[in-house]
Amino acid sequence: MDTLTIGAKGISVSLDLAVGHLADMAVDIDGRRLNPLHRAPWVGAPRETLPENLPEGTVRLSGDFLCAPFSRSDVEEAPLHGWPANSAWDVVENSAIADGWRATFRLRRKVMGAAVDKVLTLRDGHPFLYQEHVFSGGAGAISVAHHPMTAMRDGGRLAFSPKRFAATPADPLEPDPARGRFMLAYPARSADLARFPTADGGTADLGDYRNDQLREDFLTLVEADHGGPGWTALARHAEQDLVLVLKNPAELPVTMLWFSNGGRDYAPWYGRHRGVLGIEDGRAAVGHAASLGDNWLKHEGVATAFALAEGRSVSFRHVIGAVPMIGGEPPRDIETLRDRMRILAAEGTAKEIAFDGDFLRIGRSVPA
Repeated sequence: MDTLTIGAKGISVSLDLAVGHLADMAVDIDGRRLNPLHRAPWVGAPRETLPENLPEGTVRLSGDFLCAPFSRSDVEEAPLHGWPANSAWDVVENSAIADGWRATFRLRRKVMGAAVDKVLTLRDGHPFLYQEHVFSGGAGAISVAHHPMTAMRDGGRLAFSPKRFAATPADPLEPDPARGRFMLAYPARSADLARFPTADGGTADLGDYRNDQLREDFLTLVEADHGGPGWTALARHAEQDLVLVLKNPAELPVTMLWFSNGGRDYAPWYGRHRGVLGIEDGRAAVGHAASLGDNWLKHEGVATAFALAEGRSVSFRHVIGAVPMIGGEPPRDIETLRDRMRILAAEGTAKEIAFDGDFLRIGRSVPA
């Protein structure tokens, strides 16, 4: 695998240059090594053992990647999740900075006529990857999303920044029982994340990831207007750590959750993709055409694409990190300050860790 690894004190990240996926992320903190990101079990298998029509991004499914568009590429021809998730990136810059390391990569292909850059920054003593993507030029509009995936050996508990509601789409990911299974109701909606409708007529707590529930489920969380960064925190039971994913809600107003726990029985999944959660912060509906059209999120006042134009750049930022478990449960709240993050544990204690609070500055100008 053609990867480039960058590092700073206490953290390293590897990028698979063939598809722009994060192949690995390691955080060394408090005498432990944490690995928050997931790689599919078939990655590295001989290509001839996998389905012929499998998109390259699924063949090498790893860590996190840029979706542009998110889901179906039905405006400009491209594989699932677009060329940024399925084709090669070149190294533009790779060098030390004053307090860490920064690398810039450029997608070899263009998206809606725009050049796409990926900027990865690591800072000494920060257990976080700071990412920025920049679209330069182009025409029309593009939906986008990050696609970080983590995996749990024995489930975990989730907490979120305030959300307006959660909603499933019209159809489940695996409607055919001969191919897979799902647990949630489709379509459904709830403002109470602890009581989301299920297919059997009951309710489920979206904050509880149980490995004994075999399913493929997908839903969208819409950020509430709370004036701070959007965040998702996952307390992984067996791993005894806290996976943290943060965004600027003005840039990425929705968080899409993908519960993938042995819910697909066909190649290359074969029921072995277990304990996986995708935390997919985006500005998108499901599919490029849907994102540009008159979709349900627009009716809720939620933007689902960035406008592109020659002579203009569009950028958005995202953060992934991991710290040791704090109190055994996900946090009650997360506050970001200029140079640190304060994590308020469920039982009321607080822990502060190094964090670049300016990176997700809420006052950044966001193009329509």
